[in-house]
Amino acid sequence: WIFCLVRTSTEGRKQAGISFLLIDMTTPGITVRPIITIEGGHEVNQVTFEDVRVPVANRIGEENKGWTYAKFLLSHERFMGADVPRSKRLLERLKRVAGDQQSGGRALIENARFRDRIASTEIELMALEYTTLRYIAASNAGEEPGTEVSLLKLRGSEVQQGITELLFEAVGHYAFPHVADDLDGRNEPPIGPDYAAPLSPQYFNQRKISIYAGSNEIQKNIMAKFVLGL
Repeated sequence: WIFCLVRTSTEGRKQAGISFLLIDMTTPGITVRPIITIEGGHEVNQVTFEDVRVPVANRIGEENKGWTYAKFLLSHERFMGADVPRSKRLLERLKRVAGDQQSGGRALIENARFRDRIASTEIELMALEYTTLRYIAASNAGEEPGTEVSLLKLRGSEVQQGITELLFEAVGHYAFPHVADDLDGRNEPPIGPDYAAPLSPQYFNQRKISIYAGSNEIQKNIMAKFVLGL
């Protein structure tokens, strides 16, 4: 199944003429083509529709109110985009890697400049976690999601990307090789430490998180509108 936001009216505001449909992917006229992302993964597709007919029973809620429902879903998706647990796991991994990698005859984590960057990232992550907890408390009290979800999505994606960048830098040139399919079925040992192999594809895969659920630039516009009233 797929859900789609479809144009059902051209009257009034553009957002008011959208309906929310559930569509069975086995419906005639639907074609799915895989999109291979930059790191070689397959997690997104190109979906095309040609003369696809959908019964009105598959409409969710009222006609032309689809964007209202979509905004509700987006608010929760943006909250999930903060993904504090993932960032905490990545940060612990970064500390282990920095403790193992050598720089100037000592562990990289003992390098003051690199250690300061880790500390700065950890402070940002702690702030993000407390903001997330405040959002959860407000949600449990029955409050509707507000502009804070844009902040959570924005900062969450920046923190995750920042940690993957530090991981990439920590292993240096060992992170550059990304041969993916070329190594399938071979017995060659990895180039550098075992943990270096997945860092390149992970870094590239994380580039997308500042785009989905509304790009970070859009989130900044939403927050500016809320604060400045523009």
